[in-house]
Order: sequence, then C-alpha cells, then structure tokens
Amino acid sequence: MASDDLCWLPALELAALIRARKVSPVEVMEAVLARIERVNPVLNCFCTLTADDARDNAQAAEVSVMTGEELGPLHGVPVSVKDLVFTRRVVTTGASRLFADHVPEEDAVAVERLKGAGGIILGKTTTPEFGHKGVTDSPLFGITRNPWNSALTPGGSSGGAAVAAATGLGPLALGTDGGGSIRIPASFCGIYGLKPTFGRVPHGPGFPGWRDFSVTGPMTRTVRDAALMLDVLAGPDERDRYSLPADGGPSFLSACDMGLEGISIGWSSDLGYARVDPEVAELCATAAGAFEELGCHVEVVSPGWENPEEIFRTIGPAETYAAWRDRLADSAELLDRSFVAVLKHGSTITIDQYLDAARRRAELWTEVQRFLARFDLLITPTVAVPAFPVARPAVTEIDGEPISPLGWLPFCFPFNLTGQPAATVPVGMTESGLPVGLQIVGRRFAERAVLAASAAFEAAHPWADRRPTVG
Repeated sequence: MASDDLCWLPALELAALIRARKVSPVEVMEAVLARIERVNPVLNCFCTLTADDARDNAQAAEVSVMTGEELGPLHGVPVSVKDLVFTRRVVTTGASRLFADHVPEEDAVAVERLKGAGGIILGKTTTPEFGHKGVTDSPLFGITRNPWNSALTPGGSSGGAAVAAATGLGPLALGTDGGGSIRIPASFCGIYGLKPTFGRVPHGPGFPGWRDFSVTGPMTRTVRDAALMLDVLAGPDERDRYSLPADGGPSFLSACDMGLEGISIGWSSDLGYARVDPEVAELCATAAGAFEELGCHVEVVSPGWENPEEIFRTIGPAETYAAWRDRLADSAELLDRSFVAVLKHGSTITIDQYLDAARRRAELWTEVQRFLARFDLLITPTVAVPAFPVARPAVTEIDGEPISPLGWLPFCFPFNLTGQPAATVPVGMTESGLPVGLQIVGRRFAERAVLAASAAFEAAHPWADRRPTVG
C-alpha cells in the first residue's frame, strides 16, 4: 500500500490491518509523520510534534504485534491531542505565552485512556489561548488555516485538531468543546465531531476553566472512528467527581449499526431566533429531508426557547475571570487581546447577574429536556455560516443583516449549557467549495442514538473520500 494511502485509512481499518500483520505500526507512523512535514508548514495545525517518541512507540507496538501480546483497540493508531489537554512530559501550553514551557507530570484521563488502548500520540494541535474563541490563532503559535482554503479559518477552538483529521494527519484527534469547540471546526473542515454528554468522558487534570460547560471528545473523518474512540474514552474516574458511571449499554461502535426506523426527529433551521446564511440553510434543509428517506419521521419545529446567548456570555466570562484574574493584573501584556477583553468583561459581572444567569440556565435545561421528550433527536445547522477569513475573530452580519457577538454560532453553545450530546455531520459544500455541517442533538445520555443517526446518514451520503488538495 502506498504510504500516503495509509494516512487516509480510518482508525478502525488501520487497527485491524495492524492486528492482522498486514501493515506495520512503524510504516504507518513514518507515513503520517512525512505527511505532517509537508502539510503542517502550510496550515499550522500542530504546535508540538513528538516525532521521536512516536517512532519509538511505533516500534514497541510492532514488537507487541509480532510477539503475540494482547492488543488494545487502538493499537498502533496515530492520535493527536489538543494543546489544552495535559500530556505527561510533553509541553502543554494552552496556546498561552504564560505556559510556553509548561510540561505536565501527568496525563489527562482521556490521554491516559488513549495510550492504554494502544494509541500513539503524534503531538499537540493548535488552539486559541485557553480555547476562549471560535477561531484558531494565538500570539504564541500564530494562525491555523482551513485546508479547503488557506485564507480562511478552520474555526475553533479545536481548530488544529480538525485540520489534522481533515488532512490525513492521523485518523483520530482529541478535541474539547466548551461552546462549540469540537463542532464548529469539524463543520468548517468537513469532518465528524462529537460532543458527548457532559460527564461521559472524565475531565482533567488540566487548566482551570469552564468545568461544567466543557467536554472532551472525538474528531474523526468517519462516524465509526468516533464511536471507537468514545468506547475508549468513556467511563467514570474518581479524579472527576462529575464523571458518569458506566451505563452497561452496548458499545458505542455497535450503535452505529442500529436502524432508524420509527425514529422521531425535530428539524429546526433557526431555533426560532437565529439568522442563517442561505447556502448553509439550503444544504442543511436538504440533509434534514434525507432523514425521511432513512425511515425517520421528521417534523419542522420551532422549540420556542429564548436565545440563551446572554446566559452564556455571563457565566463563561465570569468563570474565566475567576480563573485568570491574577494574570490580568500582572501579565496582561502577554495575553491575547481578545482574551483580555473576555477577562475585562468578566470582571464587570456581579454575583447577582451570575446567579440570575445560573437560574435561567436551569430553566433552559427544563425547556430542552421537555422538548426532547417529544423527539428522539433534534437537528439544526451546526454553524450559521461557512468558514470566513482568518483575519476576523467572528462575523458581524449574515445575509446583509447585523448579528449579535455569538450570532454566527447560535446552535452550538446552548447544548453546552444543557449538556446533551451533539454531533456534526458534513452535508455538502457551498458553491465556493467550503464544507457545511448539520448538528444532531440527542437526549441526555443518548450518544448511541446520535451515533446511529450519524452513521446512517454517512452510509447514505458518504463524505470521507472528499479530501482537500493540500499536501
């Protein structure tokens, strides 16, 4: 098999070939590292590459195969890790000049589990400083670029992870999502991204931040790879008191083969308050209709919730300020200007405002839970716009009309506030050749339903062979 072809194999297939001794982990690693050497200078998705360790671990993995040792489900498969996630004895900066030389002494639980399953860490992928915005650039590492058009952003904050997965730089990428940070870049880069139920994947140890917003999850080119990855990542850990107990259900991978007959889906193009780019709206509406062909009952809905943007823009900045206020006082000149703006906004939020937002968040949970009691799934656009130029932190208008600061990502952060699982599937390309994603939201704990719907859509409308030409 040609070396570059190895880079595009799904993790599920790659692991099977390695176990069958048809492909060597060393061969795979050399192919991926060679591709990173070609692609990364153009797109800037890896900020730290652990090539020597990766080669050593690939050689050890090959020995394990040849000597007949018991192999994990990811044995020999290359994995990238977002630079917000702690990696033992590998620099983890959070894309901040404050932590440019920070080397953790322990792995985050997710990294520990990926390694335990046989995955081999390639390095760390780029993020904005502490993951605070929906595009990927930082004073420490510069701009990360979209593989479909390098003048555009890949989204964020798991932008480097999305670019790596989209361009064949390892089939598995570990991202985090506190307000859309897996789903936004997955949508912009044309891959699959899954935000699990809050608590499904144990959190930390790591940088302080939005502990009850943010989750860790898979970013992959195929749905089954994400399910395979989630099977490895999920489960309780005493280091995270919010982690969920094992549910005793079938594997997430097996859920990809569940049928959709009789599944009830609510389709909302705007959640009743969002403005959406016409091309995005059209592609997502067509995709929503495709679920009828897969045996689902699809109903056009307007949930009737109020726009929760103010809730998110109160709690998030307040908690960010609480975590980093000392650095604002003594190191502001080292911080990204947009991160400083978040901190300054957070400093103005009173305890009454914070508690009122927390109360309204609880009310939103009740409204969303009641809505999802009527439907198995809710589908929406993932992001209201396609990718936009890298020089812009956001868009300020859609279809000629002004929008609020988070008006370009109105579909993502509500489900960080409520904690339900949500995925994004690629549904097509705009006329200018940019990917668009459809969001699939499930009831709490219902990752299997989300994965089943995602896999059925992928089987009917596959996307993995659609590749950017970079590299």
